[in-house]
Amino acid sequence: MPLPLYLLAVAVFAMGTSEFMLAGLLPDIASDLDVSVGTAGMLTSAFAIGMIVGAPLVAALARNWPRRSSLLGFTLAFAAAHAVGSSTTSFPLLFATRVVAALANAGFLAVALTAAAALVAPDKKGRALAVLLSGTTVATIAGVPGGSALGALLGWRAVFLAVTALCLPAALGILKGIPAGRAREQAIGGAALRAELAQLAMPRLILVMLLGALVNAATFAGLTFLAPVVTGTAGLSELWISVALVLFGIGSFVGVTVAGRLSDRNPGAVIAVGGPLLLIGWPALAVLADEPVALLLLVFVQGALSFALGSTLITRVLYEAAGASTMAGSYATAALNIGAAVGPLIAAATLNTGAGSLGPLWSSGFLIAIALLIAFPFRAMITAGSNTEVLQ
Repeated sequence: MPLPLYLLAVAVFAMGTSEFMLAGLLPDIASDLDVSVGTAGMLTSAFAIGMIVGAPLVAALARNWPRRSSLLGFTLAFAAAHAVGSSTTSFPLLFATRVVAALANAGFLAVALTAAAALVAPDKKGRALAVLLSGTTVATIAGVPGGSALGALLGWRAVFLAVTALCLPAALGILKGIPAGRAREQAIGGAALRAELAQLAMPRLILVMLLGALVNAATFAGLTFLAPVVTGTAGLSELWISVALVLFGIGSFVGVTVAGRLSDRNPGAVIAVGGPLLLIGWPALAVLADEPVALLLLVFVQGALSFALGSTLITRVLYEAAGASTMAGSYATAALNIGAAVGPLIAAATLNTGAGSLGPLWSSGFLIAIALLIAFPFRAMITAGSNTEVLQ
């Protein structure tokens, strides 16, 4: 894999740390800003909504810009939003900084996903995506748990400042490692943009985007509110939140790595195995949450399955949208973050029910059940032919 791909992964690490870090910081933020944990959880949805809106909008604006300049600008804007967020005492302002950071992240990912696909052979998009997403999985292994521990020691504001600092070496890597030049060698007119947007009418593209969104909704529903389960239901100390997040991150790295090898040639196997296991795993996690060993083991397993299935579906989005050479990355980003926005909203609504802190885990299982019910009648459509054939 080309070196610039790994440099992009460094920036994804910084942004992934921010996107996932709230899972361990919500109680602290809620207490400091005098809001409920459910309200604080809306910060996750704010970030996701910003990415949903920002991905296609910013990708359309940046499609003729030099890739290096675009990626560098988005990274610096992301850093600035976290610097402001770290100093505010206003929840609405913090909410706004999350939206701004999300817009910057959306623009970065939309360009980076397209750039990553262009850096490799047409039949290796799955492996390229796995390298890029390794930045996110390393964030869940090291960045997010480290942020959770830092937050427990110094408060959530220190974590936001740490994310700002992480963006600086990422920006330097982009400046030194990404070639200058425009997104495409030739200028792109309005008609070409309309043609790329027309790809969204393709049934297979719509289907894999929907399934990717549902799987990611399930992931964020359970992960966003994992901290209360660890400290409440399981009765562990706050430092065990970091342990749980590390295990989820290690699992996600394993899942992305394995899926990266399979999703280019045999996506059907990942979907057929991963989907039913996820459906079993989320309710099992809810039932066994009061057993610390079982809880931690299942957190690892769910991290692996969630990212294996999710990354495979997002790879399918890139293949199905191969005709949208500058916008495909934004479609994949939007699908991921529609799920990331909807999942915490559904999960937050369950906190005041009889299920209590376990409600989000049950809602994750419910979302996977919906995904499987939708996928089953169309299973031949989802995996018909190889990804190489999709490109032709």
